[in-house]
Amino acid sequence: MDCDYMTFYREKDFHNRCCGGKLWCIKDICGIICAVLTWLLIIYAEFVVMAVILIPTINTLYSSLNMAIFQSLAFLAFTSHLRTMFTDPGAVPKGNATKEMIQQMGFRDGQVIFKCPKCCSIKPDRAHHCSVCQRCIRKMDHHCPWVNNCVGENNQKYFVLFTTITGDRYRLQLMRLSRALKEKRPLYAQRHDKVILLHDNARPHVGKSVKTYLETLKWEFYIAGISLHSLFLCVQQFTMCVRQEWRECSTFNPPATVVLLLFLAFEALLFAIFTAVMLGTQLQAIWYDETGIEQLKKEEARWVRNSRWKSIQAVFGRFSIAWFSPFTSPPNAKTKLDSYLYSV
Repeated sequence: MDCDYMTFYREKDFHNRCCGGKLWCIKDICGIICAVLTWLLIIYAEFVVMAVILIPTINTLYSSLNMAIFQSLAFLAFTSHLRTMFTDPGAVPKGNATKEMIQQMGFRDGQVIFKCPKCCSIKPDRAHHCSVCQRCIRKMDHHCPWVNNCVGENNQKYFVLFTTITGDRYRLQLMRLSRALKEKRPLYAQRHDKVILLHDNARPHVGKSVKTYLETLKWEFYIAGISLHSLFLCVQQFTMCVRQEWRECSTFNPPATVVLLLFLAFEALLFAIFTAVMLGTQLQAIWYDETGIEQLKKEEARWVRNSRWKSIQAVFGRFSIAWFSPFTSPPNAKTKLDSYLYSV
């Protein structure tokens, strides 16, 4: 498949960049709505825990301790969400699959590489094209609308801190079907072309395409902590109100208090159950060095699998307290060739 490479060189990534191209941000209306909804759910939990449960409490030590715990978890969750959302997940540069660049990269004659027909870029191993981000993403696990970004090599740490995995399969398939019908295109799009390098004077041969699809949404880790803590406080507050026959247990009237507590309990229980399952699944993917897409494709790995400990270090770095901090960046272990291929 021939590409107009000069078009890719001239164009700017208005779809996935903002602030004059300095900040990675996907301009997808569905993702923006989901991200804002996530923030609103956190704010609602913050309001109920503070205004209904903790502030009216007479025991200042109990109230202060739980305030500190809840506010810390909420701050870390919100920060992790922002880092996941606004971090480049590992986008491969567009239009680098020219014959000249392939020769400069030092590939051997007869070596098989893959080219994305949409980005006109050389696809490194374990990279996949995302139709929402409109870029090929290194070690792409999935595109999550709740963080309005792909989860890939550069932001998986933040995503694990904020999220854990669950298969919201049918919702994602409906989203994909709706997008496909709207754009009048096939549901499963072509992902990459196979290119076999020949001698210097020969033209690369484009072989059969490979079809992949994206399936899997994932939710929250720090949110799991908030959910469990909120659920504990909610049950305790409800029990206390019943014992006191709803006298002086809240600044709100009894019906409003019941509605607020029940909705918080439902939200916390739902999130806690999902995130408990999600965390185990996401950690399993890191443990076995296999992304969600690679698990779905079930193809023989073309890469050398890391040991389990190295897989963990590839995401979090060497063991330290920084593992649990959304303010430290994941380790950068790119080779010189990788840097040339992946620089954006």
